[in-house]
Amino acid sequence: MIKPKRMQHFAVEVSDTDRSIAWYRRVLGFKLTERHAAYENADIPVELTFMRLDDTHHQLVLVHNPAKTYRPKPLPENDLDGPPGFHHFALESDTREEWSKLIDRVRAAGVEVVRGPVLHSFVQPRGDGSWGENEAMYILDPDGHRIELFCDLCTIDPDGTHRSVYGDRLEGTKTDEL
Repeated sequence: MIKPKRMQHFAVEVSDTDRSIAWYRRVLGFKLTERHAAYENADIPVELTFMRLDDTHHQLVLVHNPAKTYRPKPLPENDLDGPPGFHHFALESDTREEWSKLIDRVRAAGVEVVRGPVLHSFVQPRGDGSWGENEAMYILDPDGHRIELFCDLCTIDPDGTHRSVYGDRLEGTKTDEL
């Protein structure tokens, strides 16, 4: 089957581009790749800001519509009416040590933690009973977008069985390939 190789970037609409650029730089270490005004390209009526974590052109796109009137987004648990939106996007650390340092950086920046740190696990004794077998913490950006910071996501063996990075083969969790 021909399919995409990986998910590469996420675009999020923001109410204040300068504030969001500063926040993503200060809190999560993003770098600015390039920024474009609305209608700089006649077919694109919004401001686009491309940001990166490594040498790839971008992993995050900040989108701002200067013709739109923005209002504060309700906290996720209070948003009980309205159209569907995305729940969160996630940023992965290579190791638990790097993840812990990122958590320290986020806390030092005074960012509100809306959940965690938590171990998503139904196997580990200190787990929360959920799935993925990974360490995670959830924060909100200045516009209320939920961001998961995580490490140690489980892998899937060739036979479809889940395996945690802690070495546990999670029997009874076979993935059904579509």
